[in-house]
Order: sequence, then structure tokens, then C-alpha cells
Amino acid sequence: MTKFLLAVHVIAAIIAVGPVTVAASMFPPAARKVLDAPDGADALATTRLLHRICQVYAVVGVVVPVFGFATANSMGVLGDTWLIVSIALTALAAVVLGALVLPRQSAILQSLTPENLTSENLTSEGLTPQGTGGRAATVRLAMFTGIFNLLWATVTVLMIIRPGSTTGA
Repeated sequence: MTKFLLAVHVIAAIIAVGPVTVAASMFPPAARKVLDAPDGADALATTRLLHRICQVYAVVGVVVPVFGFATANSMGVLGDTWLIVSIALTALAAVVLGALVLPRQSAILQSLTPENLTSENLTSEGLTPQGTGGRAATVRLAMFTGIFNLLWATVTVLMIIRPGSTTGA
């Protein structure tokens, strides 16, 4: 049963977390492309799609820790330090995604509507301060996305190395 749970946990992580990390990383440059060419419907559609992928796979990603806890319980490692650190980092990654990345993507998307992309709202830096988008907003979003991705990379490394493991890895 442990091997089955571990396999489902790893597959769920690849299928659920992978698309979020990629789509979230692609969102800021896609939004900047819309700012550079406000009349480009394809760029705006791409940005909307990337945000939707992030939203859907963030919800699907809940199964990763669920199967992770089941696997850890089956392996008898729930009290191990590496797992507790991984759990804390996973929770922090979820907070970064839910509180910093997704809301900022939504705000940027809201500012990228055709009525907000009029010539009087645009400056060389993107939208004016009244707007919630612009280059500065995409740079901040890219920073938070990078933090989210770094947290997941750290959890992945901890899951592979498992300090104190008796597997010899």
C-alpha cells in the first residue's frame, strides 16, 4: 500500500503542481506582451488561459498533500524533521499562491481589459497609477511566482534527499 500511495503522491505532484509553476511563470511575460501591444487579442487570451490554469491546478493540487500525509503515515515518518519542514514549506507555498500570486494575476487581468487599455491610461511604464497593472505589477508578480517556485523546488529536494533516511540516498 505504501508504494501505491507514494506513486499517487508523486504523480499528483507532477500533474498538479507542475502546470501551476509553469503557467504562473509564463503569466508575467504574457501580461507584459499585452501591455506592449494592447490590441493583441491573442496575447490577452493567452494571459487569461494561464490564469485559469493556475486557478484550476491550484485546486487540484490539494490532493498532493492529502496523499503525502497518507504516504508519510504509511511509512511511519510523520514526526521526521525533513517531513515537518516539507509540510511547513508546502503550506507557505500554498499561502504564497493563494494570497500573493493568484490575486495579483486577477488584478492584472482586470487592468488588461480593453476599456483599461486606452491611450489615456497607458504610459511608457504600462498602466497609470490608477490602474492595477503595468510593468511594475508584473515584476512584483514575477517575484512572488519565483518565491512560490523556489518553495516547491525546496520541498522536492527534501522529498528526494530525506535527511536521515535509511535508504542510503
